[in-house]
Amino acid sequence: MTSPDLTLPKLSPGAEPATPHALPAPRPARRKPRLRALDGLRLVAALMVAAYHYGGRDGEITEAWGSSPKQQFPTASEWFAYGCLGVQIFFVISGFVICMSGWGRPLRSFFASRASRLLPAYWAAIVLVTAVFALPAVAYEAVSPSDALVNLTMLQQPLGADRVLGVCWTLWAELRFYALFALCVVMPGATRARVVLFCAVWTLSAAVAEAADEPLLDLVLMPEYAPFFVGGIGIYLIHRDRRDLTAWGITGVSWLIGQHYAVQGLWHAPNPDFFSYRSSAVIMAVVTAGFAAVLLIALGHLHWANWRWLTVAGALTYPFYLVHEHLGWVTVEVLHRHLGLSSYATFGLTIAAMLALAWLLNRYVEERLTPLIRTGLNRSLTPRK
Repeated sequence: MTSPDLTLPKLSPGAEPATPHALPAPRPARRKPRLRALDGLRLVAALMVAAYHYGGRDGEITEAWGSSPKQQFPTASEWFAYGCLGVQIFFVISGFVICMSGWGRPLRSFFASRASRLLPAYWAAIVLVTAVFALPAVAYEAVSPSDALVNLTMLQQPLGADRVLGVCWTLWAELRFYALFALCVVMPGATRARVVLFCAVWTLSAAVAEAADEPLLDLVLMPEYAPFFVGGIGIYLIHRDRRDLTAWGITGVSWLIGQHYAVQGLWHAPNPDFFSYRSSAVIMAVVTAGFAAVLLIALGHLHWANWRWLTVAGALTYPFYLVHEHLGWVTVEVLHRHLGLSSYATFGLTIAAMLALAWLLNRYVEERLTPLIRTGLNRSLTPRK
């Protein structure tokens, strides 16, 4: 943020000096407009993941429908299967947003911002899903009380506890990215040179980790997810200066590596034993579209998408993402098997119900607890004299 302009106005020849009372009031620094299109893209990515969970795979959702989603959505299920790539798009957005929010911010403020953003809705989702799954009428197995408590730390995966939320594996990847970025960029102070070095070193180290096949290196460096986070950072550098050829190079290399990992993880030869067959060309196209969408937003080509409701959509994305999978199973079962609604009506109403629940979590949990946690952490982490 730039400082207000406090320089005195120049006097024309023969003019009287201005009195102190005549000085113009300092102009407040102008805030950059919110990238509302990015909020909309977040929701699109979350809806992609929801479509995958409700109709693009087998598992507990099959029990909820009473049959395979292939039977419920004979044509759409093939496309829903690509919805899992919404996670990779999330990671690109995260790289962009974390670099933007961490630039010029001290470590304590960065930590307070991330913790206050993630924890309130996450804690509420853990409690809510645990409580619903504990009901006698719900057929899905709840985790043990001990594991449920461990889930409140967000460290259940490295600690080997059962997960309350299936989607929390992505939060574990996000936490590791935050830690790397905080230690290498935020703590010493974000500069373009330091961010570029971080991207280059992480990309090369992740490739070395892949070649070494060392579990500890894989855990820390996340070779399969690093190109998406790094790609988002590269796009943010382009947002700062579209003529930055190094930033374009970072983004291009990240896209090349990212599509490789996406195809490697999701493509297989046609096989009737698998739920779905994903074309490598479509996988590459979805990854490319995710990178391209964030890049278009960064370059300002989607500034026309400036509707206020997109900000609301962005606010609902995180709580929706947390609760939609497990509570979606329960909702699908009630609407489809007990009330007899059609597959597509159940699909649409389940999405709507999860968005409504996300609104309640945002309105009554996040809006109340986030500022309290942020203020408290900033105060407690401020050095005392």
